Amino acid sequence: MTLSADTPADRLVLDAVGVAFGALPDDARIAIAFSGGVDSTALLDAAVRVGGASRCIAFHVHHGLSANADEWLAHCGAFARERGVEFASLHVDVSRAGGLSIEATARDARYRALDALCAQHRVRTLWLAQHADDQAETVLLQLLRGAGLAGLAAMAPEYLPSGASVARVRPLLHLLRAQLEQYAHARDLRWIDDESNNDTRYARNALRHDVLPPLAVHFPGFRDALARTAAHAASAQRLLDELARIDLQTARGEEEGALSRDALLALDDDRAANLLRYWMRTLGLTAASTARLKDALRQLRAIGDAHSLRVDHAGQALRSYRGQVYWEAGDSADPADETALVERAESVLVWQGQSVWRLPQWRGTFVFSDASADAPDAIPADALARAPLVARSRRGGERMRCVANGPSRTLKNLFQERGVPSWKRDVPLLFAGDALLFVPLIGVNRAAPVDPAQHGGARYIQIAWREDLTLA
Repeated sequence: MTLSADTPADRLVLDAVGVAFGALPDDARIAIAFSGGVDSTALLDAAVRVGGASRCIAFHVHHGLSANADEWLAHCGAFARERGVEFASLHVDVSRAGGLSIEATARDARYRALDALCAQHRVRTLWLAQHADDQAETVLLQLLRGAGLAGLAAMAPEYLPSGASVARVRPLLHLLRAQLEQYAHARDLRWIDDESNNDTRYARNALRHDVLPPLAVHFPGFRDALARTAAHAASAQRLLDELARIDLQTARGEEEGALSRDALLALDDDRAANLLRYWMRTLGLTAASTARLKDALRQLRAIGDAHSLRVDHAGQALRSYRGQVYWEAGDSADPADETALVERAESVLVWQGQSVWRLPQWRGTFVFSDASADAPDAIPADALARAPLVARSRRGGERMRCVANGPSRTLKNLFQERGVPSWKRDVPLLFAGDALLFVPLIGVNRAAPVDPAQHGGARYIQIAWREDLTLA
């Protein structure tokens, strides 16, 4: 099909979409994840121009996280109908359970909904509108997290998720956000501006608004450079995966889905950790941190023939029994999760009004800010200054009061009550001397020394725990 292209951006977008269509059979339909933002709006408009409305179907996921979500749904439906494109949507409930990132939960719910829509409408290819700026942001975020090669590989132009039948394709991945905006303006398209994209409390938005603009001034080619980094990382990861496939054949256990403990431990730690990562992906488990994998291998090497291994991760527990290593279902209510606590070196701070206390071993920071006496997790300032502050790991059995005159409760029970998964409980406990003061994800220990009623007129400090980065 020959199309007129009036602007350079028009040509770039149409060419990219044309290449993506060219990789498909002539009669294949494609689904487009259509949020209504400028990126997916440009993609849907170009797909109709290149492939025709009959080959396209627009899918919208209603998260209900914004007060404007109903208006966005109506806008997307109207936009698709104006172009003769079939439109379908799903409402999803995003869990706000303690310890879970709303952004990550919403993203997972969105992809599950999109996969369900594809299955319902018998579509085998899903197009996503991510572009070169999104890729650069993802690579930078992964670098700042200290991610491995799999993380640095960022977003693939095309991939088939493990166990899925719907291929995810990103036709615009080499184009800039500015080029998509130019295309949309030239076509006089209407799109949605999500207000949450301006909230720089989220790491991705902070990079987008505060970091990348000045970076582009001094390093105008940084997007291409980061895209090459992602491609190199993806290539290296493929080689590691091939090595892991070889090791998995050797290390398969007698039971389905298990590994031979002896075969696993015959590998050095780097190669064994690579096998564990790959094995977890084949089982559909969430990726584990390097620290958690190292702890698992340390325990496996230390226990000998004992059966005491338990490493909790993402609702599962890694166990060892009769020479087999396997995963079994586990959750925050399982009483055995105390055995998975990881001991870290204590850190000590003599508090003299500092605003932040960085704790690299926990990949996070305690933040101290002035507050009113009735603010959440606020305590009198002298409670911080009366003795050195100590950050230490949970050791099991710690207790605290959430209400000044309330009962003393174990941290384990409080975590369970708040629905905090076991793998989220590896947080530093904040002590003033020997007295437990604050527990991330739970709050202040409201014992007598920090009872606001006993400190009328005092200066109050609000304590918060901030992880290094929250990926949006």
